[in-house]
Amino acid sequence: MILQKRRVFLVMMLLLVAAVTGATANPDVRDGCQERCGDVIVPYPFGIGEQRCAMNENFFLNCTSTDDGHHELWFREDMPARNISLLNGTVTVGILASFDCYDKSGGQSRLFNQSISLGPAYTFSDSRNMLTAVGCDTAATVTNKEETFGAACFSFCTGNVTMSKNNSCLGSGCCQTSIPKGLKSLDITIESFNNHEDVSAFNPCGFAFLEDKDSLDLSDWPLSRTPKQNNDTSNVVIEWVAQNETCENARANKSSYACGINTNCYYSDNGQGYRCACNAGFEGNPYLEQGCQDIDECEYPEKYTCYGKCHNTIGNYECKCFLGMRGDGKGGCQFNTIIAVIGAIVSLVIICLLLFMILSKRRKDRNFRENGGTVLKHQRVRIFSEAELTKATDKYDDDKKIGEGGFGSVYKGVLADNTVVAVKKSKGVDKAQMNEDFQHEICVVSQVNHKNVVKLLGLCLETKVPLLVYEFISNGTLSKHIHDKRSQVLASWSNRLRIASEAALALDYLHSLADPPVIHGDVKSVNILLDDKYTAKVADFGASVLISPGQTNILATKIQGTLGYLDPEYLMTGDLTEKSDVYSFGVVLVELLTGEKPNSNAKSGNKRNIIQYFNSALENNDLFGILDFQAADEAEMNEIEAVAELAKRCLNSVGVNRPSMKEVSEELAKLKAFNQKSWTQQNSDETEYLLGKSSQSFRNNASPPTSQSQTVISFEFENYTDSI
Repeated sequence: MILQKRRVFLVMMLLLVAAVTGATANPDVRDGCQERCGDVIVPYPFGIGEQRCAMNENFFLNCTSTDDGHHELWFREDMPARNISLLNGTVTVGILASFDCYDKSGGQSRLFNQSISLGPAYTFSDSRNMLTAVGCDTAATVTNKEETFGAACFSFCTGNVTMSKNNSCLGSGCCQTSIPKGLKSLDITIESFNNHEDVSAFNPCGFAFLEDKDSLDLSDWPLSRTPKQNNDTSNVVIEWVAQNETCENARANKSSYACGINTNCYYSDNGQGYRCACNAGFEGNPYLEQGCQDIDECEYPEKYTCYGKCHNTIGNYECKCFLGMRGDGKGGCQFNTIIAVIGAIVSLVIICLLLFMILSKRRKDRNFRENGGTVLKHQRVRIFSEAELTKATDKYDDDKKIGEGGFGSVYKGVLADNTVVAVKKSKGVDKAQMNEDFQHEICVVSQVNHKNVVKLLGLCLETKVPLLVYEFISNGTLSKHIHDKRSQVLASWSNRLRIASEAALALDYLHSLADPPVIHGDVKSVNILLDDKYTAKVADFGASVLISPGQTNILATKIQGTLGYLDPEYLMTGDLTEKSDVYSFGVVLVELLTGEKPNSNAKSGNKRNIIQYFNSALENNDLFGILDFQAADEAEMNEIEAVAELAKRCLNSVGVNRPSMKEVSEELAKLKAFNQKSWTQQNSDETEYLLGKSSQSFRNNASPPTSQSQTVISFEFENYTDSI
């Protein structure tokens, strides 16, 4: 509950930070870009604040602040932007009107010429704008910069004209004329024929301006109007295109193509280039990299008609009539007797399925209780549902199988949150073992937390035999990399030494730091996995046992483990101790050194015991003749000799004469530290110091004390392997 409150608090703080910094999740702008300036929304390809927020410099606009705290968007230095439309491909801006004024004494004030030029992506809209003149003695003319176009209109008054919204603007107090397509520049000029002498009483000024005819309101332009400083502006619609080229050429150059995913390219009406639009059934900003997203038509029944069951599809939707009805769901559905009968039969089948599901749920609940779910659900272990794991493994498809042994199989699975897991599915179980000891063991193993131990993520108790869910380790078993000569992971001694040290560290943790301590019981190269960084992970606790306080050994009711790795003392007495893991780890060290399996085939074709083979090589001072790799230098040879001596001590037939896993781990850690240091500094004195007397005795081919003599037991039948 406390953790949940902390998460809610963290989400609220992140939202607050986003609000303060102005970050936006608006789908029409780039991530982290400002959405609006004042009352004007600025969608991409336009942008403000940072150059990256716009598609290019042609679409970068300026947002300024006034003294009273308001913001204003500028299309150009002298043109405020009032609206941007992605759908229409337009920008509405304010442009100063030209004027021509006279007072009664004949004095004149005027802004009689306005010259306006646009950038390469813009043109004046011929369908929206009209040249408009207001006055009783006014002549307005308009040309382009190249003087390839010219037009004029004249406005007179025969009496006092009242300007209103419904004025026709046909020459009495007001006149209009159109402009052609494709204009990128305008020169607007205003003149008076008689200096307003005859009409100055009610019309001191004339005005000429380009105006959006849809927004023009002549009541804003009474004939008595005089110029206002920087405020006599008209709304002008400017059309824009993404680029001034054809769609074919634009698509060919993918790096500069402006349209995103699920969009189409089309030509603007003014013929100056192309724009982008969402495909049918999609919505969003077509100019953003992610493009347009599918519309779920089923969420908008008022807009997309469906008289039956609606199903959204990519770019469209389907509508099927309900059971017992026929017809096109989009156009209507009618009652169908035959289908109704079939529907009744289907309903009966559904009822049977529901009964089956109820019985299945009761079975799962019973298994859950019998498997200790009532206790385990209160522990720090995740409880998975049977359906969740069935879906994750594609119904335990054979293609998902990544391991198999006497216990059953291991399957790779992907959970709903995309977590990759390994699901251990047993073949069978002795229900007598499903007691409190099993529940306690699962609770303890679920709390084991070490970087070199495969983590148990949870379990499923709804099946007759519980399913165990482990983290997925991507690079397989150590055994695979030892015996598959195509693998290069173990080509260097440093990697072999590091992996051995990491595995020893995990076993030391289980013996010394776990509470209660754990004897693994099945240490072998198959149960040492390598993750995506080739870090060693000890796995498979199927044969593991817990050591109670004051207990030093476990008297096994049956021998478990893998032949070839089993402690001979354990085989003879049935006493499983921590030193049993030490012996098995010694076999792994020999396997790492020689590349041979515990019961491998010699060149003669006969079975040979790797421990005998290893000891014989040591006695004959032929260690480097049986190695599976090449030592890089003298320092590595010293380290290899030390590891061989350590393996020999681990393989002592008398358990009490073997080192503890702590001693093994510490010695391997020292060797690993020296190996890493030798990359930058070669120091033979330090090598001898770290390796100690064991290395010297090895080189002198000294025999171990009689108390360390060993008995080797060989087995001539196959072993089985379990893997996670």
